[in-house]
Amino acid sequence: MSVDAKYTTTATASGGGRDGRTALADGTLAFDLVVPKELGGPGGDGANPEKLFALGYSACFLGALRVGAQQLKTKLPEGTTVTATIGIGPRSEGGFGITAALDVLLPGMPADEAAKLVEVTHGICPYSNAIRASVPVPTTTRG
Repeated sequence: MSVDAKYTTTATASGGGRDGRTALADGTLAFDLVVPKELGGPGGDGANPEKLFALGYSACFLGALRVGAQQLKTKLPEGTTVTATIGIGPRSEGGFGITAALDVLLPGMPADEAAKLVEVTHGICPYSNAIRASVPVPTTTRG
């Protein structure tokens, strides 16, 4: 599979990785990173890769819902939201893996229409496409 990238961005991590800093090359966004207590770190204020993934996936899937709605010739309800929950932990095969789940709120949309829209959107969203082969993404759809 090839991708004709229309946009790229670059970020650099420094320090200890999960307990350092990450910043975009264009200077528009930077985060101090902290290891969560659940992973043996100090916790506290700061970002981590899972927080950043949740932010990106929820925003990307919401944008992809708009495209999906256009393809299905339906209107995306006002007040639509996407909540992404991302986890990290040891894999049974060794190393670490991530978990992902999406909660999609489509106010007033009939359940069958909402389910079809979310299904179509999973084929559009770059995050869903990137992790499809290795991370199941259970989706809760609410109206």
